[in-house]
Amino acid sequence: MRIKGTKKSLRGSLAMPGDKSISHRAVMLAALADGRTEIGGFLRGEDCLNTLKNFKMMGVDYIEKKDKLLIKGRGLKGLQKPGKALDVGNSGTAFRLMTGILAGQEFITKLTGDASIQKRPMKRVVEPLRKMGGRFSGESAPLIIFPGKLKGLNYESPIASAQVKSALLLAGLYASGAVSVTEKVLSRDHTERMLKNFGVKLKTDTSVSGKYKVTLPAGRHKLRGGLKIAVPGDFSSAAFFIVAALLVPGSKITLKNIGVNPARAGLIDVLKKMGARLALKNKKIVSGEPVADIEAAYSPLKGTTVDGALIVRLIDEVPVLAAAAALAQGRTVIKDAGELRVKESDRLKSICALLSAFGFKAGETADGLIIDGSPGRQISKNIKIDPAYDHRIAMTAAVLGLLNQKETLISADKCIETSFPRFEQALLGALK
Repeated sequence: MRIKGTKKSLRGSLAMPGDKSISHRAVMLAALADGRTEIGGFLRGEDCLNTLKNFKMMGVDYIEKKDKLLIKGRGLKGLQKPGKALDVGNSGTAFRLMTGILAGQEFITKLTGDASIQKRPMKRVVEPLRKMGGRFSGESAPLIIFPGKLKGLNYESPIASAQVKSALLLAGLYASGAVSVTEKVLSRDHTERMLKNFGVKLKTDTSVSGKYKVTLPAGRHKLRGGLKIAVPGDFSSAAFFIVAALLVPGSKITLKNIGVNPARAGLIDVLKKMGARLALKNKKIVSGEPVADIEAAYSPLKGTTVDGALIVRLIDEVPVLAAAAALAQGRTVIKDAGELRVKESDRLKSICALLSAFGFKAGETADGLIIDGSPGRQISKNIKIDPAYDHRIAMTAAVLGLLNQKETLISADKCIETSFPRFEQALLGALK
């Protein structure tokens, strides 16, 4: 991808690709439902297409009809043994959630992924699933999953992780007893919301010392068919356009029908604190998820501190937040973000390298970043960025490239296809 210097601004209304996290879950739960599920707005990025392909290999039929995906569920006990290994590609979400589902099956499965997945920590999911009776060949990809009789579990998660929580709840659909997960702070709750849509009864409790606890009661569970799911625009994808509009002078854009689930839209709170001109319009609930139009306009920003529970709500947006911090007045300190070291790349290291390439001052700490902003900084040099196959680093580089008066070359940009097909066309098309 080549981003060349321009004096244009981002203007007009844009639609974003469907939410990646919700698209994964919609396919998985639809596959386990009794009857047909209609999914609108499904993200046709590589990660979600791999999830769809994997469930096809387990006997789940689907039809693509215009902008809708129709999935014929096989029920909780209806999945079939695949003829070969299931490959999630680059998706940690798919790997961890599918591990929970596959732990409850009556056949052996091999689950794998690309080189990045094989380096990422899976013990955090495998260990509690073993306590439920799950049987596995090891603790990382490729992982062989054996049939096991699952039992209930009361698990206090050492980290707030939607993927761990979701894997245990999905495994709980096959367990003989109740499954509960307690988190220090609420992580993304897309799985809980969607399970409720499919008719699964869950209990949530936030009364104990600010912690969040979700319980799947014991009993015979069934996911109802006939559901229509509307997948909102992906907030994590929208984040790049929000920050681009804040940084590029003269910009003013509206992003339509974006998911603004409070458990993952913490970036809005941080950017407003930094002085961003942001507004949510046309708020509504769609398929159990909060949705709104997001208006963003060019804004002088100031540095801030981001830590604690807020990090959980914006963990995927830290790269593009760092870009905003680089152009803000003063220092921005990001703490409690050690989880970023085990993403598609070591994102703390990758972010520092990216900002340094553009001439900004940033440093790593053990679990975060210190960024000294340079508002109004003029960037005028040819820059080549290697995103280390990390889609969010690549897209952040493209946002900063809009501020470069010369050319920014982003190599190995195919990784962006995992979450945002046609990103380059959308970004450059927004320039007016």
